[in-house]
Amino acid sequence: MEPPMDPSGGEQEPGAVRLLDLPWEDVLLPHVLSRVPLRQLLWLQRVSRAFRALVQLHLARLRRFDAAQVGPQIPRAALAWLLRDAEGLQELALAPCHEWLSDEDLVPVLARNPQLRSVALAGCGQLSRRALGALAEGCPRLQRLSLAHCDWVDGLALRGLADRCPALEELDLTACRQLKDEAIVYLAQRRGAGLRSLSLAVNANVGDTAVQELARNCPELQHLDLTGCLRVGSDGIRTLAEYCPALRSLRVRHCHHVAEPSLSRLRKRGVDIDVEPPLHQALVLLQDMVGFAPFVNLQV
Repeated sequence: MEPPMDPSGGEQEPGAVRLLDLPWEDVLLPHVLSRVPLRQLLWLQRVSRAFRALVQLHLARLRRFDAAQVGPQIPRAALAWLLRDAEGLQELALAPCHEWLSDEDLVPVLARNPQLRSVALAGCGQLSRRALGALAEGCPRLQRLSLAHCDWVDGLALRGLADRCPALEELDLTACRQLKDEAIVYLAQRRGAGLRSLSLAVNANVGDTAVQELARNCPELQHLDLTGCLRVGSDGIRTLAEYCPALRSLRVRHCHHVAEPSLSRLRKRGVDIDVEPPLHQALVLLQDMVGFAPFVNLQV
């Protein structure tokens, strides 16, 4: 009598313990598959029907899914298969799908995962207001959201988000160029009390009106990125210094209307600012020109 075949197609030696003989729920899922990268799971599920069932069970129990673990690009069919049974996701990152991800791809995933707390959709330009509406409506525990470089995000989309996401703490709106002061003011008034991190970088439509309203309504704000917000000036920064005691970092590079006196109060509090004081800049320039810098007591 020939020895039985194992699920991978090879012969099983008498008395040998196969991997799939180990308890799935107690051993394989929590201690083995949880350490296997998603890219390798795609290969593993092709070994046999039993391995495919094991991988599908693991994927259905995922709490965190980052498409970058599959690779820099992921086909639509692969994403659909990986997420088809997931119903307990808390973190979802889909930046590698930015070239093709549509509302039809995303909305069903959001509907099956109401426990989502962190969603990263940076660069996903094929989405629309519908996807953001589904996220806001179906995921009330959402805390962190990245919409960087999503040109479709407008004031109406942001208002819906502000109205329906009471737990929102971190929001990345980098290069969402349709947003203007009015939309940011609404966000500040509706969700400012809980906001801790906000990026409005690379948006020439954002000015002091938005920054001042954020300052007055966001007492817990710790990180604010205003890089390239050309309409932001010293008035907005002075208001931040007055009303945001928790502020830890501020990005104002290329904000040409922000003067050093408005930043000095924040520097004295130890806030990390990405623009060096003018004296330091002058010393660096001098060192580049002559090869050394004279000793200057910066404490004076």
